[in-house]
Amino acid sequence: MRIGDTVRFLNETGGGKVAGFKGNNIVLVEDEDGFQIPMSISEVVVAKTEDYSTANAINRKPSGGKTGSEDSFENPGSRSVSALLRDGQDEEIDMSVDDMIDDTLEVTFRAAPREREGGNRLSAYLVFLPASDNLMANPKFELFLVNDSNYFMRYAYAIIDETQWKLVYDGELEPNSKLQLGTLVREDINALSRVNVQLMAYKRDSGYKLKPSVDATLRIDPVRFFKTNAFRVNPFFESPALIYTVVEADKVPQPRDIDAQQLKEAMYKDAPEAKSAPGTITAAQRERLVQRYGDDQRKGGRGKSPYVRQRDLDDAVVIDLHAEQVLDTTRGMKSGEILEYQLKIFRDTLAEYADKRGQKIVFIHGKGEGVLRRAIIQELSYKYKSYTYQDASFQEYGYGATMVTIR
Repeated sequence: MRIGDTVRFLNETGGGKVAGFKGNNIVLVEDEDGFQIPMSISEVVVAKTEDYSTANAINRKPSGGKTGSEDSFENPGSRSVSALLRDGQDEEIDMSVDDMIDDTLEVTFRAAPREREGGNRLSAYLVFLPASDNLMANPKFELFLVNDSNYFMRYAYAIIDETQWKLVYDGELEPNSKLQLGTLVREDINALSRVNVQLMAYKRDSGYKLKPSVDATLRIDPVRFFKTNAFRVNPFFESPALIYTVVEADKVPQPRDIDAQQLKEAMYKDAPEAKSAPGTITAAQRERLVQRYGDDQRKGGRGKSPYVRQRDLDDAVVIDLHAEQVLDTTRGMKSGEILEYQLKIFRDTLAEYADKRGQKIVFIHGKGEGVLRRAIIQELSYKYKSYTYQDASFQEYGYGATMVTIR
């Protein structure tokens, strides 16, 4: 290989003439634009050797002529990349010709979904991903629905609203994908108690095994959103997230919370009816039970009720309305009777402090099903319209307390 030889690159398009050498292993190749490209000697091959003998000089063709084959697409190896890119740039385009592409038509093409091994069993998850650096000051979460299977899923996401369900999101989710349904802030989190996810699975362009539709009701605990250990490392996102299983490996998980009354009925449905044991409360005694406590005979005696305490920080009165705090026993009482007694304490407390404007009273009612809270809010909205109320401090009472200010 000598200076002036025409060479071609072995592993890429292009070539030129040898302009010089750099060390023992580098050759400088000059392309048609005059650029010198350093290449390893092992990466080039001689295409043509210049003959500088006198005989060859006499027979040499006049300069200015490159053969058509050297400057054509049939022999691209002898041309530089920049020369190839310039081809067709000077072509004139007739702009008067109408465009044959109608860009108003809807794009209906869908790439075939890629299936993965083990994905023919349904798995789907609700994922709450933190979207704020400071969750206590600014709680904000992104809600995702993850489809971890080879099936398309038609989904419906609903939340409980009082006694009825309210549809929030619905649509179709592609196989092995995740979809952001929305963003939740503090008010949305407080309103969460139960959510329902319904799924119908199918495939589009291939045969598939029928799957039963999924109808999963999940109980969401808002307190978990503020517990660091509730957020776990997961295969779907790079950061820890709060995950609820909708269906996993074709199985819908059973709810963890069990209604005590339903459990009792299930346990004793086949048992023989037992005779009344000594000391069993009769219906008449049950009716008088609430009246007994209505005469100010509260648990612990007058003025010693364990559900009343004073908070020194801002002189707020704290009233714990949990049944075990306000009643010696709930044996034989129906849920409606317990609720009525709790509301009686609520009304008596407001009456006691009615003449103390600005007095703050915190009623601890718990989260549960929200029955007592709704009853308290209804009382405040219709019977005590001048009083203001709000959720009590989460850090002190969690989700389950309402603070009322006497006005």
